[in-house]
Amino acid sequence: MTSELVVDVQPKEISIALMEDKNLVEFQKEERNLSFSVGNMYVGKVRKLMPGLNACFVDVGFEKDAFLHYLDLGPQFHSYQKYLKQVISDRKKLYPMSKASMLPDIEKDGTISSVLQQGQEVIVQIVKEPISTKGPRLTCELSFAGRYLVLIPFNDKVSVSQKIKSSEERARLKQLLQSIKPKNFGVIVRTVAEGKRVAELDAELKVLLKHWEETITKVQKATKLPSLVYEETSRTVAMLRDLFNPSYENIYVNDETVFNEVKDYVALIAPERTGIVKRYTGQLPIFDNFGITKQIKSSFGKTVSYKSGAYLIIEHTEALHVVDVNSGNRSKSTNGQEANALDVNLGAADELARQLRLRDMGGIIVVDFIDMNLAENRQKLYERMCQNMQKDRAKHNILPLSKFGLMQITRQRVRPAMDVTTDEDCPVCFGKGKIKPSILFTDTLESKIDYMVNKLKVKKFTLHIHPYVAAYVNQGLMSMKRKWQMKYGFGIKIVPNQNLAFLQYKFFDVNNQEMDRSTLYVAEVYANPGPTLKRYVARSRG
Repeated sequence: MTSELVVDVQPKEISIALMEDKNLVEFQKEERNLSFSVGNMYVGKVRKLMPGLNACFVDVGFEKDAFLHYLDLGPQFHSYQKYLKQVISDRKKLYPMSKASMLPDIEKDGTISSVLQQGQEVIVQIVKEPISTKGPRLTCELSFAGRYLVLIPFNDKVSVSQKIKSSEERARLKQLLQSIKPKNFGVIVRTVAEGKRVAELDAELKVLLKHWEETITKVQKATKLPSLVYEETSRTVAMLRDLFNPSYENIYVNDETVFNEVKDYVALIAPERTGIVKRYTGQLPIFDNFGITKQIKSSFGKTVSYKSGAYLIIEHTEALHVVDVNSGNRSKSTNGQEANALDVNLGAADELARQLRLRDMGGIIVVDFIDMNLAENRQKLYERMCQNMQKDRAKHNILPLSKFGLMQITRQRVRPAMDVTTDEDCPVCFGKGKIKPSILFTDTLESKIDYMVNKLKVKKFTLHIHPYVAAYVNQGLMSMKRKWQMKYGFGIKIVPNQNLAFLQYKFFDVNNQEMDRSTLYVAEVYANPGPTLKRYVARSRG
């Protein structure tokens, strides 16, 4: 199996698609003005104690106060708090971690009010994003994740991933880390560290220790609460850190800044693999070029087709996700109804495992498969689902089919499920149902080009249109595109864009920034300041 990562950087958002054998299996999309906050650390202030929940709410700067349970304080909470006081007491000289004293663990069945009080300062880390009406979930057990290691302050233990089966390798890694880790720090050795040399592990350990020193220095200087003291790496780099494996063939990025970020990170963790990071410079949108746009359009939404007419219906409620399996207009198997039901259900298990990763669905998922009478067929379906979910990095639990034919799945949820709208509003009629004659659309485009070139004096720009319209504009030896270029200049470029509706169009400047109405108006002011400003003043007074 080969994997490719495709990163689409747009002015307002960043989208990341993970492809396995050319099939889309993971998709993340975030607005650029929003940040992925899991892993971020704050110095916050306790706002309210909730003895009934044995928890408290902490102000870390979000709209909703964050939730901190007593069990998430960590056994070494007293050591953290003592060290925090020592750091804050002297804001000029940093108290060395090696001299910090390890206090006894807090009681396992203690109460929140015996440890914290309202207004108290605490160092916390976000472990779950704000979801719906809930604020973020916090922990006081700080950790700094790297490619091979996870560094945990105030914890002297060295733990090795259970997925490393060789007892000799586990002993080697444990002994190695015991010899190089500093005092008062614990380390978790991740699965990918198997077989790695001491130099590679030591280099990453030093990077993680540097992160801790920078964090505690910010804590020392923080005068205004709440205060962000450690920010997780960019979404692209964070995803790379968790997903990167030797099977990656290519990582394509269409933005120079993000390209350099990714290349620097790959150079840090796998210097011999930097060649797989490639800058995409093609004219087509990057997702269109790799066939991702079409997969997104067909994979999201309420109904998902998978094979031979069968389909899934996926509904989301406040409490859980519900999935219904339908055979649709699929032709019956010659082996009978039972064989037909098994075939449809096995295909549904394959597609559902992909959908869980793709949409990042979490919480409780209930699946209504087609009823099967034979116990061995139900067992086959359960085993197929378990096998498919082995590729999923999120923690999950799968129960066998109940007597009603329902399968229950729980899956770790750290952020809201991915919701991508695949329906398109008509950009021409805006839902009225009537549009101008389609044959006149190219006349509209030409008038816009004429306005851009002759009125606004914009000589170089790119026009994005639907692929069908682009094919019409480009057809023939003396195509419409060629006529426009001869009439208005060769700075005009036509790009087919699968994200656009049939009669929709967008203009982009030489920096690939969309020229919306406000941009065009500013350009008009610069091109014709006199009459344009007069019209603007007249409209303002009117």
